[in-house]
Amino acid sequence: MKKNEIADVLTEIGTLLELKGENPFKVRAYQAGARALEAIEETELARLIAAGELGTIKGFGEALVQKVTELHTTGRLEFFEQLKASIEPGLEEMLQIPGLGPKKIRALHDKLGIASIAALAEACAAGKVAELEGFGEKTQEKIVAGIRNREAYGRRHHWWEAAEIAEPIVAGLRALPQVERAEAAGSLRRGLETVGDLDFIVAAEDFAPVVNWFVTQPGVKEVTAQGDTKASVRFESGLQADLRIVPAAQFAFALHHFTGSKDHNVQLRQRALGRGLSLSEWGLVPAEGEGTAKEKAEKHPGRKLGGEPELFAALGLHFIPPELREGLGEIEAAEAGELPRLVELADVRGAFHNHTTASDGSNTLVEMTAAAEALGWDYLGIADHSKASFQAKGLSEERLEQQIGEIHALNASKRFTTHVFTGTECDILTDGRLDYDDALLAKLDYVVVSVHNAFTQDEATMTKRIIRAIEHPCATMLGHLTGRLLLRREGYQVDVTKVIDAAIAHGVVIELNASPWRLDMDWRHWRKAAERGLLTAINPDAHDTAGLAHVRAGVNAARKGWLTREAVLNTRSLAEVTAYLRARRPR
Repeated sequence: MKKNEIADVLTEIGTLLELKGENPFKVRAYQAGARALEAIEETELARLIAAGELGTIKGFGEALVQKVTELHTTGRLEFFEQLKASIEPGLEEMLQIPGLGPKKIRALHDKLGIASIAALAEACAAGKVAELEGFGEKTQEKIVAGIRNREAYGRRHHWWEAAEIAEPIVAGLRALPQVERAEAAGSLRRGLETVGDLDFIVAAEDFAPVVNWFVTQPGVKEVTAQGDTKASVRFESGLQADLRIVPAAQFAFALHHFTGSKDHNVQLRQRALGRGLSLSEWGLVPAEGEGTAKEKAEKHPGRKLGGEPELFAALGLHFIPPELREGLGEIEAAEAGELPRLVELADVRGAFHNHTTASDGSNTLVEMTAAAEALGWDYLGIADHSKASFQAKGLSEERLEQQIGEIHALNASKRFTTHVFTGTECDILTDGRLDYDDALLAKLDYVVVSVHNAFTQDEATMTKRIIRAIEHPCATMLGHLTGRLLLRREGYQVDVTKVIDAAIAHGVVIELNASPWRLDMDWRHWRKAAERGLLTAINPDAHDTAGLAHVRAGVNAARKGWLTREAVLNTRSLAEVTAYLRARRPR
């Protein structure tokens, strides 16, 4: 087991112990152990364990050394498994409610006997939670809102998590000898930020082996439907997946039908009717005649297509990328030959908003740089939190100065081909001032300005606050514009149009935060903003080395926003980005 996975286990142990009401010193020992692990490099951990020197790390007693060693060598920990089994499942589930930490959950359990979200909802409805010491009416209202949001969001899943399930299924289907073609469709293929369920379209003539493989694959919790050419299963996460098997000649039509949004499909069917044709999942056939679309397709095979490009061409259109199939003007643009050449993952040359163990990241500066180099990136920006984000171990002025020196030394060492830029994610204070003084900010290559507190400010106040930060001469880019957390927390109230206006006026980049849990600024704003000259940076907001790969989710969102590589700062070369950042620095 790798060090970050071990650190996650130690953190969870601390949380579970806190839920059980264990000694706070024991809880803190596991939390401190997790932070200490994150601060050392992977190779150093392996060396310490091999040499029996893990106990030399400050705070690592015999018990912690034994547990970390067991996890590192075997990948499991009996103590952890027994601890998880001893906790009522509902208590851990309650941690998903924003604002409820282990201490509050323990208090609810001890004083009201609450051990599930359902019981918590009942207690809130009866006003019992507000009566508890340390809670009150406002806390109860937040809990109720959190439960309500959880129920509303529970039917959808983050794109990233859905893709992790879908991709091995597509690979498995394609590997079957009976399968000619297989693709994921639906909102996943369109790159929508959240996914309701998964759709898989398969071209095959021998159905039974394909259906049997699909319903017996690992991770399936329940088979909800099974027929000759269709099947539905549900995974542990609650995500449902639907399989449809069609003849090869029908594949392009079915793939298009089950990919496009309702609006896109309606508009394309109307276009077909205007040409005397009927378009459906079954095919493209003459509109005249009796029978359903399926019956017409069976009687009159119509056009046989090799793929979707031919389908669009048959209707007088250029190929429309799946991400654009939302019924938002893409058909008109395809007819006029005005569809953009959308940005691609291969265009990305680096990213700017990333964290290390200096603040709340899980990997060191060296590890993050090595991971960026492994991705083939020309540059990496480090933007650890500023001091106001104390909950994220924000850097004091002295610590930021030290980090600047470390980055300069790393670049000078030529250890990596990836160049590291010095930056910060500087808090926008409640009145719009920045968290560091101008002299320190001017020493950095760039500055990301972000809101991390006082989310309840009204729209006018929040908008004024953000615009004041954008107007600061040291501001390079604005981080996660609305502060939303998909499927968990709505963004704060802000006038997005006014913020975009200010960013364009002052030459400030608005990032497309590529964290799959943010994807902020929303893709729906980007087309018009980019047409007006707004520049973006697709930033993963990575808190560990694996998080750098989240740029892929950001590219999806950028493509949905009609963005080209020219609209994205981090598609530029190292020399171009260096020149851009230097030109932006105050003189």
